[in-house]
Amino acid sequence: MKLLTRLATGMVMAGLLGGAAAAKTLVYCSEGSPEGFDPAPYTAGTTFDASAKPLYNRLVEFEKGTTNVIPGLAESWETSADGMEVTFKLRPGVKFHSTDYFTPSRDFNADDVVFSFERQGKEDNPYFSYIEGITYEYYGGMEMNVVIKEVVKVDDMTVKFVLTRPEAPFLANLAMDFASITSKEYADKLAAEGKQADFNQAPIGTGPFQFVAYQKDAVIRYKANPDYWGGKQAIDDLIFAITPDAAVRMQKLQAGECHVAPYPAPADIAGLKANADLNVMEQAGLNVAYLAYNTSVAPFDNASVRKALNMAINEQALMDAVYQGTGQPAKNPIPPTMWSYNDSVADDGYDPEAAKKMLEEAGVKDLSMKVWAMPVQRPYMPNAQRAAELIQADFAAVGVKVEIVSYEWGEYLKKSTEKNRDGAVILGWTGDNGDPDNFMGVLLGCAGAVDGGSNRAQWCNEEFDGLIQKAKVTADVGERTKLYEEAQVVFKREAPWATLGHSTVTMPMSKKVSGYVMDPLGSHDFRGVDIAE
Repeated sequence: MKLLTRLATGMVMAGLLGGAAAAKTLVYCSEGSPEGFDPAPYTAGTTFDASAKPLYNRLVEFEKGTTNVIPGLAESWETSADGMEVTFKLRPGVKFHSTDYFTPSRDFNADDVVFSFERQGKEDNPYFSYIEGITYEYYGGMEMNVVIKEVVKVDDMTVKFVLTRPEAPFLANLAMDFASITSKEYADKLAAEGKQADFNQAPIGTGPFQFVAYQKDAVIRYKANPDYWGGKQAIDDLIFAITPDAAVRMQKLQAGECHVAPYPAPADIAGLKANADLNVMEQAGLNVAYLAYNTSVAPFDNASVRKALNMAINEQALMDAVYQGTGQPAKNPIPPTMWSYNDSVADDGYDPEAAKKMLEEAGVKDLSMKVWAMPVQRPYMPNAQRAAELIQADFAAVGVKVEIVSYEWGEYLKKSTEKNRDGAVILGWTGDNGDPDNFMGVLLGCAGAVDGGSNRAQWCNEEFDGLIQKAKVTADVGERTKLYEEAQVVFKREAPWATLGHSTVTMPMSKKVSGYVMDPLGSHDFRGVDIAE
């Protein structure tokens, strides 16, 4: 379509930085391409950075730099005494983007809220499966399809969520990217024209920036939304220059070809800090990297086999070679900066001789398996290929032969959810809402252990699931903490993952950039950011 080809293939960075003299342009060297521009079907931070953050809003938002929930498209809300109904008063006068492919005839209202959630939860909605193979991984993994009984339009500016049970993290869940509010009017227009796929490629939102064009695997162009309810942004043009190679990203940053560039290689950080033209921000990441076994297939359905493989991994050597001082070994599925972290849990320990013995006792010999290595750098994993090579060598030392495989990032994420997936997959997670359920429920709960689900281990343990389900409906934080601490003990005993590491997140940028705030949830948000001429 014209929107996707507007930028000439030969466009160079100098051209990106040009334009009207008065316009302010910020170039962000992103690490990968988005899977699409509709946030609802996806879970990757790369996709959310390019879609949910610049283009959309949620009913409630996270205050910048925190996990505090504040008003967004809803000005206020009330929860019933029994916790079974949450009613939102919507913000008046909010405009959807007006572009050359869509001009809204009305402001944002309750119809858009109802549509945005029903399309993820109701199979008879025309947008439930508007893309081939689509799944609403977050909506299902966080059990929103179970928790939400119905979304009721009370009037144009009031929406009520009727729940099937009290849900402690419900408000925080609504601040997540998958809960972005989309335009029902635009969706209806595309459906009438037989162009529903454009909903994912030519986006319309209410956010601070609006979509201009996308050249696949090269560049995304946005412009400031002149009608943004939060005020027009200081940046006139926002450009994502897609640059998967970390070394090239840092070269572009230091050459002034981009202004912000995430995820430097650990070995490059000292040099970046020494550059007087750069500001290098750092903070402990709310994240975890892991190796998820497919527990639905033999021999990985045996916890003793999984435990043995975990004991074969020299985690400290992996930290030294891959993280190079920018992280710490992981023992739990949640990071130590998160409330309810159980520090009393003992890690598996590196013991290849014991691992060999356990494999023999389990009747496992001549095992061949695949280890999947991500093709992109993520905040929780600086170099998945190198990590896979180290795991390959460690497993070889206990008699397990490993083939390392990889795919294009979008394909990797999709294939890794398949129930018949072979071997173990390297992945990770950065928290989306500051709640332990966002790790343990989404990544390890039974609801996600299905084809297309977020539980890559395909692990459904009744004891673990019972604990996290009880925690979800418990309002008392102290009681929730005890339940999650107990769940971590079960997780460690059953070993559906090898927990690999928690990273420190480093964000280098030009000193010309001001107003950028690091997000504890790992996203990149350019609201309120400015750049000196």
